[in-house]
Amino acid sequence: MTQYPKRATEESLIERAAKVYDFGAHLRARDIPASEDPAPPMADEPLIDQPSVAEQVAAAPQPVSPTLAAIPAEFLSNTDDDGLDKWEAPESDVAQIDRTMLAEAGMLVPGAPVGALAEEFRLVKRQLLLTARDIAEGPIGQRARTIIVGSGKPGEGKTFCAINLAISLAAERDVEILLVDADFAKPDIMQRLGLEDSVGLLDILGDPRLDPETCVVRTDVPQLSLLPAGKRSHADTELLASHRTEAVIDRLLAANPRRIIVFDTPPALAASPASTLALLVGQVMLVVRADRTTETDVREAVQLLDGCEQIHLVINSVSFEPGRGRFGSYYGQEK
Repeated sequence: MTQYPKRATEESLIERAAKVYDFGAHLRARDIPASEDPAPPMADEPLIDQPSVAEQVAAAPQPVSPTLAAIPAEFLSNTDDDGLDKWEAPESDVAQIDRTMLAEAGMLVPGAPVGALAEEFRLVKRQLLLTARDIAEGPIGQRARTIIVGSGKPGEGKTFCAINLAISLAAERDVEILLVDADFAKPDIMQRLGLEDSVGLLDILGDPRLDPETCVVRTDVPQLSLLPAGKRSHADTELLASHRTEAVIDRLLAANPRRIIVFDTPPALAASPASTLALLVGQVMLVVRADRTTETDVREAVQLLDGCEQIHLVINSVSFEPGRGRFGSYYGQEK
């Protein structure tokens, strides 16, 4: 076999450049000891810096409420374990609802396991949806997709019920929900959801140049949007009684044929806006507190709200009685 002498390996471009430029000079110049090496970069923080249930328990001496403890931690955060947004809504204009705040207040938490409260509101919303479908065939038309949630007097749980109803309705496949804070004297919805107030209904009614749709606040709860109360005015009832209100409601309904508007209104026996708005909506859900509302209160409230033909009564704060077989026992909430 004939052997040929080895051919010298030709230097690469990088090897030739290394003879001209000292690539390691900048490293030797720094002379950084190993102990002073910079720390590894931190992992991306989640979109919402929200403590887990375990962190809350460690920080607070008081025990976690049964409602909060019953909900897995992943449902109280708006982010997955990898820090990515659970609802795939990266836009900066999407409001992040505080799930932990909802749980601590005993409200429904979007996406959490079904419990007794969720089933109760499933029954409530089903009746409202069926009624809306029936009255949509009549002269009220698209206004069938509007619902007032009110009460006779303060403290009967109307805002609690309005938020829970909106969250329950938003879980439906065929609708989108707009929850409107129409309790102008004491607006509370944005605060209860952990959000800041912004331009709202009263601002829209007072300024014809405002497009109602631009004031709608999208949230990270699928199919749920909000409309704040807006800047307070001494003429709130007069603004509601104007033709502008009808135009605004029709504009919001026309903008989304799947939209149902839920209004949280002030107590009918304490302020006049509820009775004024009742003339413009398809249904009224009147919250009656079992341990406080009297029959006289109910009759007077219904009389004030009778501008709407469809008035439903929802009893709130009913004491749980073991053995009666309602949803508590079925979902393991006997205690």
